[in-house]
Amino acid sequence: MTAHYTSKHGQVAKRPEELYMAFTDLRNFAQMVPQGQVQAEIQADFDTLSVVVQGFRIGVRVDDREPYRLIRLGSTESPVEFVAVLHFDVSAIPGRTDFWIDLDANLNFMMKTMLGGKLQQMLDKMVDGLVDASEGRMPQMPDAFRP
Repeated sequence: MTAHYTSKHGQVAKRPEELYMAFTDLRNFAQMVPQGQVQAEIQADFDTLSVVVQGFRIGVRVDDREPYRLIRLGSTESPVEFVAVLHFDVSAIPGRTDFWIDLDANLNFMMKTMLGGKLQQMLDKMVDGLVDASEGRMPQMPDAFRP
């Protein structure tokens, strides 16, 4: 059963083309894992990212890029099949991007019951974190995501 989740919208302090370019190279995500705080094995190249945390491998690949508008990511080597779409829209506020994430995950009833709320919270926290980083409130973020 496919479950659909949509994150909250966030106003990121970067223009859509700047934010899109930071997300288009998946190697930028490998830099976001705090050193020493998370024991993870990370491998990344331009189009793919693979992370092993607590014995679970989660892999993603870029399935589609529509410049300055969206990036579609699909799962590889993951316990749950999913597709995530990152949206980069022009904001009504000059110099900002209206950013949000759509996630479709193939979850059985039990997994949906256990994980559904947590997935929604995770998506919203990712948007909040990106907004905070773009406004300089998260100094550990890579330069590509900061003002």
